[in-house]
Amino acid sequence: MVFIPFTISTSEVGVIESFGKFKRLAPPGLGCLLCCVEELAGRLTYRVQQLDVRVETKTLDNVFLTAVVSIQFQVLKEKVYDAFYALSDPRRQITAHVFDVLRAELPTLELDAVFEAKEDLAISVKSALSETMTQYGYQILQCLITDLDPDQRVKNAMNEINSSKRLKYAVAERAEGDKIIQVKSAEAEAEAKYLSGVGVAKQRKAIVDGLRSSIVDFTEGVKGASSKETLDLLLLTQYFDCIKDVGSAPNCKTTFIPTSKTVSDEMRNSLLQADMAK
Repeated sequence: MVFIPFTISTSEVGVIESFGKFKRLAPPGLGCLLCCVEELAGRLTYRVQQLDVRVETKTLDNVFLTAVVSIQFQVLKEKVYDAFYALSDPRRQITAHVFDVLRAELPTLELDAVFEAKEDLAISVKSALSETMTQYGYQILQCLITDLDPDQRVKNAMNEINSSKRLKYAVAERAEGDKIIQVKSAEAEAEAKYLSGVGVAKQRKAIVDGLRSSIVDFTEGVKGASSKETLDLLLLTQYFDCIKDVGSAPNCKTTFIPTSKTVSDEMRNSLLQADMAK
């Protein structure tokens, strides 16, 4: 009897056949085959494998997009026989199931909803694959939708819509800010006018109080002077002060228009005209 040595790597298992019939599994390490009787039909790995599937389909709002799904799977140690003999190409089997699930789910969702439902879609794909592939000796560990890529023109349109919304929001915020500034400015102006009015009222009250005090003092100091005569004298004094201020201003021209009604008015006007003629 002649034996042929062979080796199986760690995390792998060898499938040995005898005259085309399954005989046994070879664990990792050194093994021997009976020459002309046994043969190493193949190897399976227990390592986690990943398959990336690109699926192109359309959404409910007729937008074509490409979805990239990453499937992570592993051979079940207790079902190596099924994994080796049940499927000739497990990757194509997995790809077919991914296409079937996504092309059934995505057409029921609009584009915006697709991005929000990534987790639900991944769970649907994993559930469908696990139910089918477990009986063939494969365990589906994880299903990830790693990319959703619509047409470039659709992405440009979505960016324009988003930009327009943000611009509209910015304009509204700017208008609200301008409104607040105008309201505050109006409130400040109203408060300033109120305070100015209070100041003017206090000023006039002080003037009236001063005039009253002056009239009383003058009336008491000059015997025979009435309150009216005292008031006329004070008004005449203020009138002269006003004329002095006007005349001392640069480039000032004054025109006197006679409007006398009494002798005192004529005398006052004559004095003023004589003073201007000097």
